[in-house]
Amino acid sequence: MAIITPMLIVASIGIVAGVMLALAAKFMAITEDETFTGVRELLPGVNCGACGHSGCDGYARQIVDADAPLNLCPPGGNQTARAIGKLLGRDAGDVMETQAIVRCSRDCGRANDIMEYQGTMSCESNNYFYQGRRSCSHACLGFGDCVNACQYGALRIRDGIAVVDPWACSGCGMCVARCPNALIKMVPKASRVFVGCHSHDTGAFVRRLCPTGCIGCKRCEKECRFGAIIVDRYLASVDPEKCTNCGDCVAVCPTKCIRTAGNLSEGNMSEGNKIS
Repeated sequence: MAIITPMLIVASIGIVAGVMLALAAKFMAITEDETFTGVRELLPGVNCGACGHSGCDGYARQIVDADAPLNLCPPGGNQTARAIGKLLGRDAGDVMETQAIVRCSRDCGRANDIMEYQGTMSCESNNYFYQGRRSCSHACLGFGDCVNACQYGALRIRDGIAVVDPWACSGCGMCVARCPNALIKMVPKASRVFVGCHSHDTGAFVRRLCPTGCIGCKRCEKECRFGAIIVDRYLASVDPEKCTNCGDCVAVCPTKCIRTAGNLSEGNMSEGNKIS
């Protein structure tokens, strides 16, 4: 009897607790939002933040609760936007397709290194040592942090520099945040002209380090009939909204720093690419 009584008490407590948990699960359960679930399942799940929200869950919630635009997901593209529009009975609109470009155009082989780096093989780690191993402190460090960040296999290191395959690039922008020298930039896929340099050093200094760097000569700015190129602090930049891809700036650039994207499957810094 001394043993049975405690056993009955414990069993009774277990039964009561089980009943209470069952009632709580039934009456306190959160009703699943089927609309949210449907939208979330249609998004690619990259969680890149290119839409301006905190991942796919955040974007799906804004679409359902705040009528956020449906065309803010570059990785999903028009197909995803239209599928969500069909689900919700809303006009999706077209997604602005973007792609990554690497604003460094030199073949950064070992001849350009100023140190023998033996630390962690990453651009971020190497950048802590006097801004990296390259003679140009703005150059691609070539360890592939951006390659590791890309979920689509759109980047690779070739001859010591990162290059982009535009056909594989989804426009998610995950690589942008991983480059310690801020060399990677997202541009509209329709834009074909870009500056393959990100150095604000003086022209004379750039010439000593890189034969294909921007020297701030302003010939491109003067040549452009559409006001699409501005040289600020010795570095040219292209406004894709004004650029017509005419290529006049490419022809006058003395260092061939301004280039055309064309077919980037062999790298966005390929010589001889033509405007398409």
